[in-house]
Amino acid sequence: MRKVLFVIAPSDFRDEELFHSKEAVESAGFRVYIASTSMNEAVGMLGGRVKPDLLVSQANLSQYDAVVFIGGQGVETNGLPENPAVVKLAKDASSSGKVVAAVCIAPRILAAADIVRGRNVTSFPDNDTISSLKRAGAVYTGKPVERDGKLVTADGPSSAKGFGEEIVKVLGG
Repeated sequence: MRKVLFVIAPSDFRDEELFHSKEAVESAGFRVYIASTSMNEAVGMLGGRVKPDLLVSQANLSQYDAVVFIGGQGVETNGLPENPAVVKLAKDASSSGKVVAAVCIAPRILAAADIVRGRNVTSFPDNDTISSLKRAGAVYTGKPVERDGKLVTADGPSSAKGFGEEIVKVLGG
């Protein structure tokens, strides 16, 4: 069975971005695993709860077809774009030819991993995120969902279902 790894902050991940995109991926027949920087139960901004399957630092990329970074204010408050294990996972997934996806402010992780240079990307339309993407050489489009090769980005909760569906399309599911 093909597998997709979702990466969430240990607190304040955006519920819709995880649950709606996860549902789209699972309904296409993929097995989803959740990684975080803590094994404690993660609580979303709207109160959703999920127990991670593994730590980001334990992820074996060869087991997954895609890595998906979920947004929400926890990305920033938990320092995911500065976390070496999180950034390494994004960089390694991209260099291994995996599908890499990020929604809301999680594209900041992709900027930190230096994998957006010259690529079309979108994100939550806040100045900090857009600035970090542009500084990393990205072409910011502002679209709800953007695909550039095996890189998929989306702007936030309202696009979560479409984000998941686009990941499935890229995976050929």
